Amino acid sequence: MIYLDSAATTFQKPPSVRAAMQQALTAMSSPGRGSYPAAAKAAEVAFACRSELAELFHLDNPEQVVFTMNATHALNIAIKSLVPKGGRVVISGYEHNAVTRPLTSLEAECIVAAAPLFRPEAVVEAFSACITPGIDAVICNHVSNVFGFIQPVEAIAALCRERGVPFIIDASQSAGILPLDMRALGAAFIAMPGHKGLYGPQGTGVLLCAEGQETKPLLEGGTGSYSVQQEMPDFLPDRLEAGTHNMPGISGLLAGVRYVRQRGVGTIFRRERELAFTMSKELHKSDGVQVFSLPDMRAQAGVLSVIPKGKDVESFGAELEKHGIAVRAGIHCAPLAHRSAGTLETGTLRFSFSDFNTPEEVWHTLRVLKRRLP
Repeated sequence: MIYLDSAATTFQKPPSVRAAMQQALTAMSSPGRGSYPAAAKAAEVAFACRSELAELFHLDNPEQVVFTMNATHALNIAIKSLVPKGGRVVISGYEHNAVTRPLTSLEAECIVAAAPLFRPEAVVEAFSACITPGIDAVICNHVSNVFGFIQPVEAIAALCRERGVPFIIDASQSAGILPLDMRALGAAFIAMPGHKGLYGPQGTGVLLCAEGQETKPLLEGGTGSYSVQQEMPDFLPDRLEAGTHNMPGISGLLAGVRYVRQRGVGTIFRRERELAFTMSKELHKSDGVQVFSLPDMRAQAGVLSVIPKGKDVESFGAELEKHGIAVRAGIHCAPLAHRSAGTLETGTLRFSFSDFNTPEEVWHTLRVLKRRLP
């Protein structure tokens, strides 16, 4: 199988991830639930994972790293910590349902900073116009999961700092692929999955919390600390980590993060983008497909959406699957992004790359595509 759906999850993992998960199943119980060797080993690995993530994303304190089930879980904590019922929020035009559905449940007023694809300067202008007094939070994804559009979160963060508005960054498509400096950005929260660019397993996620940031737990329960007290602890990470930790997942995530740090975020980004650029450049030569990228792929990561002319994207995706090519077709849980780009009625066919894809896989996919394009 040629796997080109890494924006959903990176299917190919470093061998160290599987080994770490297997080791966790045989050697670890739960952190904070005892001092015997299996509990102590779990605590050691959990702290090591927090520490590696803190170093990668420039946090001063590993306890600002909270483990979650996925990015959606992390975003729900962040949003519900900052946005009151009926609050006012500014979001980009490319947000995922993991942002828009929690805001809908809060009956929040969502002000969309609308801007065209691959126009970072227009995004900054739109956010500048929308961030006015009375805004409870600003939310923006770093990279669009549909189009790979790299949004200017550094400039948006500067606007938020200047105007005293808390900023939530959805790093679902950028963590492990693009630099993220929590200290420099001054964001209130950065949410990310473990199973995409960090090469961990499904069922893992991370919420980075600013020092001193007020948080509201989504769940209450046991934390292994302050057990007599009937309120959740007021300190991180315990405040947001009720229940038993996913130690096989955290162990695999630690191995994935170590792979990313050893390989280098910049190296991974260049590889993914070069593969996407090759596909984009070749498809731009065809009249049978609409390609969502600029010719030089400016302001774009290793995610490429297309629409085959005269074809239903989901049927076309199923055709590729018959040839052993795994892609994503449809709305990608991001109707707002499609509405912004004018593709809501059709959806798109999305190719997304990882560090484990090869040029040979891209060229084979291109040959299959070109035989089936109008």
